[in-house]
Amino acid sequence: MTPFILVAPNDLSFAETLTRFQVDMAMESEGLALDYARTLNGVRAVLQDETKGRYLVATLDDKPVGSLMLTREWSDWNCCWYLWIQSVYVSPDHRNKGIFKAMYNKVLELAASEGVTQVRLYVDRDNTKAQKVYQKLGMSECHYLLYETQIG
Repeated sequence: MTPFILVAPNDLSFAETLTRFQVDMAMESEGLALDYARTLNGVRAVLQDETKGRYLVATLDDKPVGSLMLTREWSDWNCCWYLWIQSVYVSPDHRNKGIFKAMYNKVLELAASEGVTQVRLYVDRDNTKAQKVYQKLGMSECHYLLYETQIG
């Protein structure tokens, strides 16, 4: 079993690792070159303010091999919390070994213990490898489309 660390608020010890994971993930999955310093500031902001999110880190032999970020969304329609999985990354040499599956199951466990009724995530439409993983775990594409407006 893969040990997990739900990174505690204000624990900055994972900031560099999480930043590297995000920079690598963006390049690999979307061809985006993230600015390292800006991403590091974003990761630190989450680590210093739990209302922005929480990180779950998977480790093997005390070494981080994967991570994801969890954010909460309140549903006024259903009077309950939804949990969003974001910023998913598993290092290439640890893929296809059940790391994400273990992280996903841990998220479901956390969600159930926190009274969350839905776990959601979004994925780049061209990232078919990730989509297959999510489908294999029982997730299904929902009927919502995602729209955005860039400001600034």
